[in-house]
Amino acid sequence: MRRHAKRLLLGATALAVTAGATAAAFGTAQAEPAGPGAAADASAPALAEPNGPFGIGTTTLHLVDEDRADPWLPEEDRQLMVSMWFPTADQGETAAYMTAEESAVFVDQLGIDAPADYFASVETNAVADAEPVRGRLSLVMLSPGWSFPRATLTSLAEELASHGYAVAAVGHNYEAPTGLPDGTTNPCLACPTDPDGGTVTAQRAEDLSFVLDELTSRGSEWRSRIDRGHVAVGGHSIGGSGAHAAVQADDRFTAGFVLDSSLYDHVDAPVDEPFLLLGSEENAAPGGNDDWIPAWNQMSDWKRWIQVEQTTHSSFTDLAPFADDLGIPIQEMEGARAVELVRAYVTAFVDAHLRGEEAPVLDGPTETWPEAVFHSP
Repeated sequence: MRRHAKRLLLGATALAVTAGATAAAFGTAQAEPAGPGAAADASAPALAEPNGPFGIGTTTLHLVDEDRADPWLPEEDRQLMVSMWFPTADQGETAAYMTAEESAVFVDQLGIDAPADYFASVETNAVADAEPVRGRLSLVMLSPGWSFPRATLTSLAEELASHGYAVAAVGHNYEAPTGLPDGTTNPCLACPTDPDGGTVTAQRAEDLSFVLDELTSRGSEWRSRIDRGHVAVGGHSIGGSGAHAAVQADDRFTAGFVLDSSLYDHVDAPVDEPFLLLGSEENAAPGGNDDWIPAWNQMSDWKRWIQVEQTTHSSFTDLAPFADDLGIPIQEMEGARAVELVRAYVTAFVDAHLRGEEAPVLDGPTETWPEAVFHSP
């Protein structure tokens, strides 16, 4: 078998997944959109510059799991688009944030007053098709939220790459606008459905393990570049639930984290790897998410539970600064600060548990980030 099984994926609860409308993707504390023409006159933002010492490169992989049917279109094999970021010494033109087609589908899906090419015009910090630095790199794998393209985790991925990590963000076909190499751009075919959270969680865990299989397989150009003994996995929303399941099911994942995720596999979910729960003001409050306390009680290694005040569900993605730019802020906290906070805590977590470095920001409240509230229920 391909899987390095630690245990079977067990336990699932029903999920009422919402997607497609602006309120679902841009959070619960949303202002009214600007009037007609206002967003069209606004220039798309540039992603914040990373804080690490390395330049960043990026490339895109198209992976096909010929042993597994796509859950949303069973007559097709499961296809995954993967964005890789990594440290590089190369210079050159930076990569697109999304294709024009992906942007148009996502703008329509969100229902926002923005140009169709808004997301395609965003400036990134990563050199397209660059060469990674020499040597083996610890790997961080990311899975986006339901209906969210993998690009919405780019700011976090660029930050991690600037600190010397390889990063793989998985685009789950038919679960968000996804461009394929043949020029096809698939919409979120699954969005109108009401899928079970446990089922999607298990599917995401399968996707993550398959991508790790492919990156480390014989013949892969990434096999010699990835330190297979130091691999973290995390994600936003349902992507975080998939990461939580993957840590349990696949012993190659040595640490995990979630960004404002419900944990749909929490009933029987022992986690014996370091794990970080980072969530919004409402969802991460003790009792705010019924899944977190039972999951927390089954974590036997290092663990942290951090609630971030002044944030909502999408604050943990690039949508936070984009919403500010478009005049539809989604949280009390400034979007740029939300990005920096997520970067700070996730980078500190992987530094501590993939490299063994000191990470004092994870020890408790700080003056730098007073919005971060630590809990130990």
